[in-house]
Amino acid sequence: MGSSANDEFEKNEKQAIHLGELLSKDIIDNEQVPNMERCLDLLKKLEVIHVNIVMLESTKLGKLLRKTIKTLTRHQRTASDDVKKDLQLIIEASNRILEKWKAIAEKEVKSKAKKKEADASCPGLPNSKDEYRARLVKQKKDMYKDPPAMPPAKVQIESKLCALPKRDAKSGELTFTTGEDNSIKAVLKEFHPNRTPEEILRAGSFGGTYFRPIMSAVTNTHYKSQDVLKETLPREWIDGIPMTSLTSSSYREHVNKYGVKCGGSLGMWESSGWIADSDPYGWFQWYCRFYQGRRCSDDSRQISRWLKSAGPKGRFRSQLCNKILAAEAKCDDKSISPVIRQTLLHWGLEITPEILEKHRKRVGK
Repeated sequence: MGSSANDEFEKNEKQAIHLGELLSKDIIDNEQVPNMERCLDLLKKLEVIHVNIVMLESTKLGKLLRKTIKTLTRHQRTASDDVKKDLQLIIEASNRILEKWKAIAEKEVKSKAKKKEADASCPGLPNSKDEYRARLVKQKKDMYKDPPAMPPAKVQIESKLCALPKRDAKSGELTFTTGEDNSIKAVLKEFHPNRTPEEILRAGSFGGTYFRPIMSAVTNTHYKSQDVLKETLPREWIDGIPMTSLTSSSYREHVNKYGVKCGGSLGMWESSGWIADSDPYGWFQWYCRFYQGRRCSDDSRQISRWLKSAGPKGRFRSQLCNKILAAEAKCDDKSISPVIRQTLLHWGLEITPEILEKHRKRVGK
């Protein structure tokens, strides 16, 4: 609201407050039958005042006018016939004003609803939690958090690509380089997935659904499978993989390497504030692009998420290593926590003898 609009609102609000005080003094709190000319004068002023929902709520003017009608109706019961007629005219005029205000309020509510719906249909990041929630509801998404957490701010993409990561011949661990922004250098020291995006897909992952068509609540854009595949990864990564193992709309456990279901819904990820506009499909899409050399302002957050889940002290990695050690099993024993194994695969990590030994030394087992 501009300064002139604010001034006009304040002027009308002061006038409304003043008229409300006069209604109380001259009619509502007056035990005698009020002066008819005075009542008509007040109603004329109420007729022309500009109101909106905010003003009606702040001044309680509608409530005061309803009290005025009740007071006048009470006076009618004991008044003479002539006075009853005069009171009736004032009551009817008051009701017309109330109906007028009601229509103004309803129109304003409908206008705001239309704007909210229009905002929910515009592509791009949401401007508020209300707008974001409206998108999630409209798209019939599962909401892990309600109200939802807002997505990260618009992601900035660096103009130059970095070299592909180096891979340790023995452990299979990948080492990545920084781009223009050196601030991720510290977190990169511990960011060492040991499965490439291609290996994750070929192993069997995401129940075959990762690149299904989606409507993103973050960007408010519909994405088609073939377009996303083309923009996210090289064709050779998926040569020979059936499209049903990449773009299925229904989750199929048997597609997964460990034959189990894991992970949450897109709505869960979106409502938790985990999805950025640069990678509307989520962490794995970010990983595909990071692996190929893209660097962006969201890298630090995404790497931190990996560290918390699959890093040296990550919860899933630690849980699985502890279970393997407790069972005195081999690191690749599929009977030990297949759900956690599948989850870690989606994060680009599988437990190797080297990883298990590092964990053993860290926890002192």
